[in-house]
Amino acid sequence: MRDLLAELNRILEEKRECICCSVVETRGSTPQKAGATMLVFPDGGQIGTLGGGCVEAEVRQRALRSFSSGKTELHVFHLDDNYGWDDGLICGGRMSILAQPLLPTSTSEEVGEYFRRLKELAAAGTGHTQAVVLADAPPPLQFGNRYLFDATGNLVAQIGAGVLPEVVTRHLTPVQQRPKPKVHDGIAYLPVPPRVTLLIVGGGHVGEAVARLAAEVDFDIWILDDRERYASQERFPMAKRRIVGDIGASLQRLVAEAIDPSFFCVIVTRGHAHDEEALFHLAPSNAAYVGMIGSKRKKKLIYEDLMAKGIPEATLAKVHSPVGLEIGSQTVPEIAISIVAELIACRNLAANPASR
Repeated sequence: MRDLLAELNRILEEKRECICCSVVETRGSTPQKAGATMLVFPDGGQIGTLGGGCVEAEVRQRALRSFSSGKTELHVFHLDDNYGWDDGLICGGRMSILAQPLLPTSTSEEVGEYFRRLKELAAAGTGHTQAVVLADAPPPLQFGNRYLFDATGNLVAQIGAGVLPEVVTRHLTPVQQRPKPKVHDGIAYLPVPPRVTLLIVGGGHVGEAVARLAAEVDFDIWILDDRERYASQERFPMAKRRIVGDIGASLQRLVAEAIDPSFFCVIVTRGHAHDEEALFHLAPSNAAYVGMIGSKRKKKLIYEDLMAKGIPEATLAKVHSPVGLEIGSQTVPEIAISIVAELIACRNLAANPASR
């Protein structure tokens, strides 16, 4: 999405034409969820996706007609009729897609400001919410108006003149609660929760593979290793922060200064002693997730040592170990996939596979 917003801002700056097609509501099983966006160009080209198949093709065709009309439209597709058969999408789902022309002749400064601020908030990763007025919204709401709120619920930009209607803020949920998209009173709320920072302790093969996959699914990556070459720019180009130093001392500092409930931590060091040292500091921390690689026997031995050092059993019970979903992983890529799958589940579903 960040790449798409960057391209959209370039288009607006260069006064080129496009139709911004956004999924604003879904029900049931659908190929994309609310918030997915696709830009359609006059030559039929596109950036982004609404899930592919017949729905996407039909939206593109309707969007091309919107270049001449200049009208914002809401398209509703039921995936159990003509838009489902060809692609096997017979699941009873429904998608509502807002197609909003952004044309040089009609694009006002407020539109440019809106998408500039949206790009900035998306890049910052602090979280934000878009409130989009749908076609069936009652007065004084105007179809197609958009309101952009930052993580604290402050209005930072809008498309559409006038004072912010009170009804728009009535159902605004703080993004820190990681709310799902919803529709209330004819308004679609499209929240983007704060990005989670993933601290990976250990820059070996598993750490490197986890970082690569986790970055692709929108985690901010921090890497810690006591060896410079294992926490290097070359090895971790995606990392927002690379920390080289003694594992225990570095974690003690990070726990005191940085780690809070926005952090997930994965311990994948090169040995039993380093894993135990890392868990000693991270298990009692405020991190929302702590996971440690290793066998059940290794887990038992480390937990016994840590309890002897004063770490409560209840604290250790919250640790995800052995880390990752059970998929029969054997190779490094498989282990990384299982770990990142568990990270996604805990982030998106507040799942807790730790007790197994």
